[in-house]
Amino acid sequence: MRKLFGTDGVRGVANRELTVELAMQLGRAGAYVLAGQANGAPKVLLGTDTRRSGDMLEAALSAGLCSLGAQVYLAGDIPTPGVAYLVRKYGFDAGVMISASHNPMGDNGIKFFNSAGRKLSDELELEIEKLIDEMDARDRLPRPEGIGVGVASNCPWGEGDYASFLRASVPDLRLGRDFIIALDCANGATSKIAMSLFQSLGALVYVINNQPDGININNNCGSTHMDGLKAFVKEKKANIGLAFDGDGDRMLAVDENGNEIDGDVIMAICTADLHERGLLKDNTLVGTIMSNQGLDIFCNERGINLFRTDVGDRYVLEKMLTDDLMLGGEQSGHVIFRQFCDTGDGMLTGLQLLGALARSGKPFSQLANIMTVYPQVLVNAKINGTRKSEIATHHVIVSAREEIETKLAGRGRILVRPSGTEPLVRVMIEGEDKAQITEWAQQLAQEIGAQLT
Repeated sequence: MRKLFGTDGVRGVANRELTVELAMQLGRAGAYVLAGQANGAPKVLLGTDTRRSGDMLEAALSAGLCSLGAQVYLAGDIPTPGVAYLVRKYGFDAGVMISASHNPMGDNGIKFFNSAGRKLSDELELEIEKLIDEMDARDRLPRPEGIGVGVASNCPWGEGDYASFLRASVPDLRLGRDFIIALDCANGATSKIAMSLFQSLGALVYVINNQPDGININNNCGSTHMDGLKAFVKEKKANIGLAFDGDGDRMLAVDENGNEIDGDVIMAICTADLHERGLLKDNTLVGTIMSNQGLDIFCNERGINLFRTDVGDRYVLEKMLTDDLMLGGEQSGHVIFRQFCDTGDGMLTGLQLLGALARSGKPFSQLANIMTVYPQVLVNAKINGTRKSEIATHHVIVSAREEIETKLAGRGRILVRPSGTEPLVRVMIEGEDKAQITEWAQQLAQEIGAQLT
């Protein structure tokens, strides 16, 4: 059973749960496991988002890696998909990203990538955990001396290379100065790159929340707090707004009227665009169990297959790799365009969405009507994280859920699942009456919180 790694790396409150000691141990154990994959001292690219705790954890993680002989390259503040891209391009043996994505600034996380720029397999993550968990195993880790000790070097070229890769994904896209794009960088890892990247399309670009100070990442901004961008789009009379999260691997959008456009609708737009151009591999889109029922109807009407996976971009990618599919993602804005990369990438998704929008010749609000979004409510229940597994069997919770399912009477659905990264249980109810399903979701979340604290 996993103790450290969740669905998206190791996360926790920085300096309390994710300490410098743990970061150093992750570096040492990770270097040992990765050395076995690399057949020697591994070359590791290390990136961070803009959190204040990033410097502390970068130093500790880098020290742990170097203590096993790894050669560490410090990319600094860069989006998570940028690390994945650079690992592939330059033949690194591994990459590590220090980020807690959309979480508050006090949290942080450590996520490993293999040489293909993909998240480590469950087996390798468990191997790293075992080395950390077992004192005898830790004590057996080698301690090279002299020239065997690894070194850390800066690599400031990474940011520019990554931006060039993104721009090359839409080589023919040209927008005039009468096309206005509004951006919200969440004071995160896209802050340095996004404005110049989207300006290269020829559009007029305005940006908010691109002044990170180590504390303001995700603070009432970005893809988890859309009100600021909605108002900004209307203020600037923008054609579209794009909101990224703290580490830049997801994106949600706003139409010209200030309406939020979620990941399901973004995928529907891009799916239709690829389908019409004959570029949708095997006529198949990969979503998750959280994908809106409207996405099913959209696909059925066009003869497109929709495959649902468990929640988490790692599971979406797993299906895409198994069946060699090209497009998949999540309602939250993680979208994977596999012809370009194997990770969700917010800025890449924004560029692909702009390409589809330009080809359609329609206003964004009209294009977004391609899919009917059914009312869906998501409520989080805070619990004791060690009790997540009880949600499927706890008799009070099971009974409360069954009562709601009876009331839905087949005209909606309910999903209860533990978060892979936080001590939360997420309750999602989809149905015809938003006020009613909101009440039911809140009631069930309260019950779960009461039973599992």
